[in-house]
Amino acid sequence: MKGVDVPDNSENSADYRLINDCINWVAFNPSANMIILILGDWDYAGLICILKALRKKVIIFAQRGSESSQLIKLVGNENFYFVDELPQLVGNSNKTQPQNTALMSQINYNEAIKYLTEAIKTASSQGKPTVFGCIDKLMRQRCANYQGYSSIYTDDGKKFKSFSQFIDVAVKDGKVRNQNQELFLTELDILTA
Repeated sequence: MKGVDVPDNSENSADYRLINDCINWVAFNPSANMIILILGDWDYAGLICILKALRKKVIIFAQRGSESSQLIKLVGNENFYFVDELPQLVGNSNKTQPQNTALMSQINYNEAIKYLTEAIKTASSQGKPTVFGCIDKLMRQRCANYQGYSSIYTDDGKKFKSFSQFIDVAVKDGKVRNQNQELFLTELDILTA
């Protein structure tokens, strides 16, 4: 990997340089069928559309909090990952692992709710914010099989499309309260704690 100096200091000049370099690279390497990009904002939608039109598989890695939901829709959930998931993905790609690794890294909705409430209790007791990102991180630390919202499956076998969708269902079911993307236990949970 090498750094590239972009002496033009106009707005988005580095973005334009990256897009241009990527298109040029693909033009001179037509046999490449997969492009992995580490970015999260919608500014790259045009590049992704070009790559997909050229029948390239586009995989995106993004920092948590920088991801655009529109970008995720553009590449599809199966081609979008967070950078902090990379160690698990590399570990899961080991060919000597049994075929049921994907099943082992799934939890059902009720288990996820249990870990969600534990994470909220833990964050609250430590004086930490109970915002989505912090709670998701605590859930990952407390449950080896929880690998993010896509590892949660419902009774009908479906997966959640986002962490916020999982939270919306948990709120609707009365499991937690959401106020400005900060999570709180319901009164019932507080009484049993």
